[in-house]
Amino acid sequence: MSVPQSERRLAACLVAHESWAHTENRTARTAPARAALDTKFLKQAGGDPVRAAHLRKAYFARLALKSAQARRKVRELTATADAAEAELPEAGGLDGAA
Repeated sequence: MSVPQSERRLAACLVAHESWAHTENRTARTAPARAALDTKFLKQAGGDPVRAAHLRKAYFARLALKSAQARRKVRELTATADAAEAELPEAGGLDGAA
């Protein structure tokens, strides 16, 4: 029997939270990833640390923009869904009899 994707996602989330709950030094645990990202920007900048810092800022600015766009889209879709649900009884849907 196949496990639904939503359940797999919840199980993975649970494992991740349990893992972080048992991590005593979170900074040390994430240090290799942060160092790798810094190295990536430094390589892209041709070894220039100032340019690497600008590349890093641009990367995180792009992430912030995408996040803001996603939140706006969710707000718009939620408003559309709420409006549609409000119209259902008038149209005889779900609770109303047509």
